[in-house]
Amino acid sequence: MSQPLAIHGGRPVREGGWPVWPIPAPGALNALNEVLHSGRWSISGPYRGHASFDRRFAESFARYHDVIHCVPAASGTASLMMALEACGVGAGDEVITPALSWVASASTILGVNAIPVFADVDPKTLCIDPDSVERLITPATKAIMVVHLYSGVADMDRLSKIAKRASVKLIEDCAQSHGAEYRSRKVGTFGHVGAFSMHHTKVLTCGEGGATITSDAEIAHRLQCLRADGRCYTAAPPRSGYSELHEAGEPMGSNRALSEFQSALLIEQLAMLDGQNETRRRNAAILDRYMTEIGAQTQQSAPGTTLRTYSGYTATFPEDLLKDVDIATVGEALSAELGMLVRPIYPPIYANRLYQPHSRPRFALGGDYLARIDAEQFALPVANDIARRSVAFHHAALLGPETDMADIATAFERVLKQLADARPSQS
Repeated sequence: MSQPLAIHGGRPVREGGWPVWPIPAPGALNALNEVLHSGRWSISGPYRGHASFDRRFAESFARYHDVIHCVPAASGTASLMMALEACGVGAGDEVITPALSWVASASTILGVNAIPVFADVDPKTLCIDPDSVERLITPATKAIMVVHLYSGVADMDRLSKIAKRASVKLIEDCAQSHGAEYRSRKVGTFGHVGAFSMHHTKVLTCGEGGATITSDAEIAHRLQCLRADGRCYTAAPPRSGYSELHEAGEPMGSNRALSEFQSALLIEQLAMLDGQNETRRRNAAILDRYMTEIGAQTQQSAPGTTLRTYSGYTATFPEDLLKDVDIATVGEALSAELGMLVRPIYPPIYANRLYQPHSRPRFALGGDYLARIDAEQFALPVANDIARRSVAFHHAALLGPETDMADIATAFERVLKQLADARPSQS
């Protein structure tokens, strides 16, 4: 007789002891201390005779991606909104974005008074499906927002061609893909703008923060203005004590700047990124083999992917085991077995309780606009199906030893077996 699951009073596979995230870089404390005593905690603070940490991080992150420009920002959400506006997206424009993603992939589009149009996803990569994108292109389409989700990279060959053919802007949401590569190029460099999040959960983090990258000088100028109330860096250093920001005002912006503390921390954390990503990849490959053996489907990445980043590890359960079981219950069972959070992947944005445009008066721009953003018009079969059968856990669990992967696999195997045993017999 099978041992009962931990959620039913049985002994868990493991009760904790997973790597804690974030992991501070060796130089993090010294960097923060330097800012503390620098007399400048913000990019709008007085120039003190040396480059700001904001500029230093921007140069490091641009160099890491082999692009010319990087503009840091206060969050991933701020980065996406800046990217949209820098690309000319505004009131009434349509932006195609995947249905399966974090809610910010759509709320940022609403934030610039544009219209989110949800595309379905590829069932293997969980990323936006180019076929679905092609069907959604209209004369009102202004941009395609690609999301590289969890550990998957989208099909940038096809998406780049679609955007070029339709003469629309291509924006890459790389919040979960720092360091991933497609055809040996870093993601974020295929679109007109790449946008990143440095939130607490991300593989590169300073608690809160973000960044945009581009090789287009005009877009870069707009990004700078959009993140600092219309101000951008001066071409030459100012006198000590004066502002390093020039009041360009083209375009008008908002205050979405990263603090000097966050920038300094990111410089140190960036030095650890590739090594941590390699550890995650190695452990994910081990776990993939385990998962295949026990009958769980693991996330793939688009052909052309040369390096993956694991922001989250996902697994999809077979359809026949979940006919009478809610995926949230499966996540709770796995969490109890492992002593760490395992939960359903993002629901389709249009079904996410956090996506409620009608709850904010700022989006009541008229009957036509409200009808075009109505979430109830969307019901995408692949996104709905994958969300109903998939769970994910945080990337920190992939930073431990190989024995940790065996524990994860044991928990999944135990839950799968209990589901199979509970399945009604076919007579």
